[in-house]
Amino acid sequence: MKIGELSRRTGVSVRSLRYYEEQRLLSPARTPGGHRDYPEAAVDRVILVQQLFAAGLHSPRIARMLPCMQAPEGGPNERATAKLADQLKAERERIDGAITDLVRSRVLLDEIIAAAVEPDHCTRGTSAVRA
Repeated sequence: MKIGELSRRTGVSVRSLRYYEEQRLLSPARTPGGHRDYPEAAVDRVILVQQLFAAGLHSPRIARMLPCMQAPEGGPNERATAKLADQLKAERERIDGAITDLVRSRVLLDEIIAAAVEPDHCTRGTSAVRA
């Protein structure tokens, strides 16, 4: 498929897809005319890359990880190493920490929202400031 179709199917801009290619996250074939030609599996690859970016990983780390993540038939890849597993564990711990921080922030916001909707709460605070 052409780059425009891959963009439409994944919701990822053409510019980003070109960046993925520069970073070796995608490897399209080229037509005799030099146009990019993506296989059907590129859709899943782009979605995976998007998920990894959303998890906070950077393109060099993703590029090192992708060849180890899945074999073409979908099973575990023999290139996965103990070192990669350690790196992934560290990333998972970082994500877990971020989730914990976000939950704390949400709880604080919920408390502020609950306090703000109590009757006369805002007017009491306002009159004290004006006095």
